[in-house]
Amino acid sequence: MSEHPIEALMKTTMQSLKDMIDVNTIVGDPVETSDGTIIIPISKVSFGFASGGGEYCAKRNPNDESTKLPFGGGTGAGVSVQPVAFMVVGKEGMKLLPVDQNASMLDSVIDFMPKLLDKIKNMSDKKSPKEDKNIEE
Repeated sequence: MSEHPIEALMKTTMQSLKDMIDVNTIVGDPVETSDGTIIIPISKVSFGFASGGGEYCAKRNPNDESTKLPFGGGTGAGVSVQPVAFMVVGKEGMKLLPVDQNASMLDSVIDFMPKLLDKIKNMSDKKSPKEDKNIEE
């Protein structure tokens, strides 16, 4: 049995999508700065695909299978690439910098918490010797 024309359209479109989308689209090529820090872009890829067609004939004898019907069809696809974050690898370690401002604020708070806890601990350590002196007097 021969291949239907819509199958060829779908194969061509799917092959084109496959050629456009690969792992390098999601995790981009690394960029090295002058101080040795490496920045790797990370993106979100979304795509959609549609296909359709129909066979048309004004008059056809249902008992005559030799009559070939004309075919009309088409396919389409859309791709969206959106940057999500940047992975920064440097001397201090690895850090993920999100592009989204709301996520960035939360990330900043999480990064700041250990520093804040260290400052609170240092402040309480400094107060402890003074309190001990007051107790001795």
